[in-house]
Amino acid sequence: MTAHSPDIRTMLERLIAQPSISSASPDWDHSNEPVIDTLAEWLAPLGFRVERLPVPGMPGKYNLIATLGEGPGGLVLSGHTDTVPFDDKRWQSDPFRLDERDDRWYGLGTCDMKGFFPLAIEAARSVAVGQPLKQPLIILATADEESSMNGARALAEAGRPEARYAVIGEPTGLKPVRMHKGIMMERLVFDGLSGHSSDPSLGHNALEGMHAALGELLSLRQQWQQQYRNPAFRVDVPTMNLGCIHGGDNPNRICGHCELQFDLRPLPGMSMPELRQSILDRMQPLAEQRELKLRFEPLFDGVPPFETPEEAALVRACESLTGHPAEAVAFATEAPWLQSMGMETLVMGPGHIDQAHQPDEYLALSQIKPAVRILEGLIQRFCL
Repeated sequence: MTAHSPDIRTMLERLIAQPSISSASPDWDHSNEPVIDTLAEWLAPLGFRVERLPVPGMPGKYNLIATLGEGPGGLVLSGHTDTVPFDDKRWQSDPFRLDERDDRWYGLGTCDMKGFFPLAIEAARSVAVGQPLKQPLIILATADEESSMNGARALAEAGRPEARYAVIGEPTGLKPVRMHKGIMMERLVFDGLSGHSSDPSLGHNALEGMHAALGELLSLRQQWQQQYRNPAFRVDVPTMNLGCIHGGDNPNRICGHCELQFDLRPLPGMSMPELRQSILDRMQPLAEQRELKLRFEPLFDGVPPFETPEEAALVRACESLTGHPAEAVAFATEAPWLQSMGMETLVMGPGHIDQAHQPDEYLALSQIKPAVRILEGLIQRFCL
């Protein structure tokens, strides 16, 4: 142990103390540069070659690629450096101070997912640092997973890093996850023509058009749920949630504008562009019949569904090391972008998703040693 690589608790204390919230709201959004710099400060003295990569078009946002060893293959241990916003009135302790009680470490990001980095560094220090590696070990830290996923997108566009295997340390209770649903958030807008409600012919009612559109969307949902099913998921069908709707301005005026926002969570094997096109094919004739202007657009680019085959070497290795069969989850991760670069990818980390995005977020101390042991096993298997 050196002054540059403190123990696990000290590392996590420092990471938690550095706000790195990512949010679509500028009032909440922070740079993640201090977290990236801190990780680089610990990794470089251990022999890692450290690269800080600015995320294009996002000032103050960085990815970090830290590589130990050389070669075309190797293992990536990946995590995101940002956290969600928080409500300090609902916390029993300071979200930016690591607080130990009830055999847990409390703090914003302990579980999701700053807590993964000290464990990955400890595992690397234990079995890889100073050893001749047959394949490189890469510790990857990304920006803005909780908001835009633009950190992972930028890496995929750059084709970096290059490796054969990748484990993303999202909180799964140390159970391997080889599948997750995607997520799409969409906006549907009808613009009509306002007029006096005493004579419907004076306008084109956007709210009535949206009523018809809702029926089409629910019909599509039923069709997709009959067509696609995967028993590995607790909710084994794709879901569509009609989340919020706004329209009109007064009871005695024909509604001239109506907007619906909804989400879709597709199963592996479903194509997001094809789903959007199917919706558009239903909406365009409806808008034309009612003389409404149509806008249909994503609220963000979305996260594709993800699946790694159950016979993949990484899946088998993680099942062997954990004693748990690989599972499927409904929440989305950066896995599709790492997979798109040709890596066998799996999601597995300490903590549980139920503790993420919550007041008094915590990481149970009982997860620490098992997590380090599992990561050591992966490094030994794929790097040594």
